[in-house]
Amino acid sequence: MRLSLHTDYSLRMLMFLAQHGEMASIDQIAAAYGISRNHLMKVAARLAELGYIEPKRGRGGGIMLAMVPDEINVGAVVRSVENISGFVECFDAENNSCIIAGGCGLQGALSAALRDFLRRLDGYTLSDIVPDRNRFAKLLAAAV
Repeated sequence: MRLSLHTDYSLRMLMFLAQHGEMASIDQIAAAYGISRNHLMKVAARLAELGYIEPKRGRGGGIMLAMVPDEINVGAVVRSVENISGFVECFDAENNSCIIAGGCGLQGALSAALRDFLRRLDGYTLSDIVPDRNRFAKLLAAAV
């Protein structure tokens, strides 16, 4: 299984903000990870729409977490930003053209595996995936 770049960048943005602890700019996050500012703008818009971050426009603006890291569940974030229905074709009832759909056990097996994967992520909060803010900050600074 592979998460989309959008999901990966969403988690990285939230992790950066959890470590940073205050307002940050998209440019700061892009520079820290060495990733596209334009892509991060789209990620930030989606995370703001979902209520995970708060944007502030204008001079001195940026983005910050909309809730404390302990309240942000990793499984919920992944469900919110990842296209789970597109995991395999047979998960998408509207666009499924698989000729063996309904006659094989793959859909059930993959569905169970995906459910287990997400359930495992449900056991983690943003605080859990940034356990040592100082070490995380040092790793980011060393990459720049």
